[in-house]
Amino acid sequence: MKRVAFYTLGCKVNQYDTEAMMKEFEESGYEIVDFEELADIYIINTCTVTHQGASKSRKITRRAKRRAPDSLVAVVGCYPQVEAEEVMAMAEVDLVVGTKGRSKIVSFVEQAMKSNSPINCVQTMSEDDDFENISIEESKERTRASIKIQEGCDQFCSYCIIPYARGSLRSRELDDVKKEVIRLAEHGFEEIVLTGIHLGQYGKDKEGLNLVKLISSILAIEGIKRIRLSSIEGTEVSDELIDLIAESKKLCRHLHLPLQSGSDKILEVMNRPYNIQEFKNMVNKIKNKIPEIAITTDVIVGFPGESEEDFNDTYEVIEELEFSDLHIFKYSKREGTPAADFSNQIHSKIKKERSNKLNELSDRLSKQYQQKFIGKKLSVLLEEHRDNRTGMLTGLTDNYLRVFVDANDDLAGKLVEVKIMEKEGKLFGCLE
Repeated sequence: MKRVAFYTLGCKVNQYDTEAMMKEFEESGYEIVDFEELADIYIINTCTVTHQGASKSRKITRRAKRRAPDSLVAVVGCYPQVEAEEVMAMAEVDLVVGTKGRSKIVSFVEQAMKSNSPINCVQTMSEDDDFENISIEESKERTRASIKIQEGCDQFCSYCIIPYARGSLRSRELDDVKKEVIRLAEHGFEEIVLTGIHLGQYGKDKEGLNLVKLISSILAIEGIKRIRLSSIEGTEVSDELIDLIAESKKLCRHLHLPLQSGSDKILEVMNRPYNIQEFKNMVNKIKNKIPEIAITTDVIVGFPGESEEDFNDTYEVIEELEFSDLHIFKYSKREGTPAADFSNQIHSKIKKERSNKLNELSDRLSKQYQQKFIGKKLSVLLEEHRDNRTGMLTGLTDNYLRVFVDANDDLAGKLVEVKIMEKEGKLFGCLE
């Protein structure tokens, strides 16, 4: 039995793709081992959103070959999809596969094992491509499972390589999604995370189908107690979706709405599909309907041409909208995108200063949001691993609060109701 090890970089969609490829190997009789162990085959599922992602992908690839010089090393995913020749030029690489054709990964690997030279299996993207239906039945994260329902993006933000790496919009068939949710429920998963590259556009390529219809169709599936959405554009949060979150006990009170900048000037150069007033109106509409909802966001600091005034606008918008958490990214040039060629790049020192200011604001807003729930009862989905410092189980509430609970192992993977307390800036849940 040959041993296969995986390393995944990047987003939740990549994590899903890795688990789906693992399933393909297991069903073909291979043994999955930890990446730090000796293996016959190493598969690196790459990220190329930034040049650091591509650099780390190369580093991990070299590390695998050094550990086992006679192993087969396959580099798959976004990085080879956009830079196949660059990846093929690496001496450590035996096989490259892009973001298309990963359902055939076992066949590609077996073909490469018989070859005397590296094989390039990267396929060209086409607007006529269908959603590639690879699925999972288990998940490395035992308490919740992500389901990929959508692939590709047609937005072409000026800083983003993803439309080139993932291709155009493709939606998964509704029946396939439902079947996978049922299988995961049968395996004991109580929370499902719906994920995709451009989640809010789910169903745009299929008549009579959209995200709300999909969610509504899986809410009744027995065993699933929570449905969580990954990132979605604020412009794609419909009134129907807001109503569904407000009314359903299963749909998590948490939305991740990427802001990226609080300056209309910068948003226009980024090619984002909204202005600041539209974004504010949407967030306020959501909060008015669902007062306790957690709204988190992404922000890019130091985008080319971002003045001090532009940054201050961003700071003020974030402070006004009171996000419960921020994901802050210092702009990084990605060759192949329009923004990489902009002349007015921002110095790294300024990016760091602005990032630090937003990190401080994020900490303040997160604590401010947490305070609303002290003394209240919330349900927490407990995870299997224990916190190293406290020895307690931890988990997330539906509104994305991390809570520590002194509970027995038999409650891992289960939803428990706790009373929220605070100590040293952390939230603790008391079982009742």
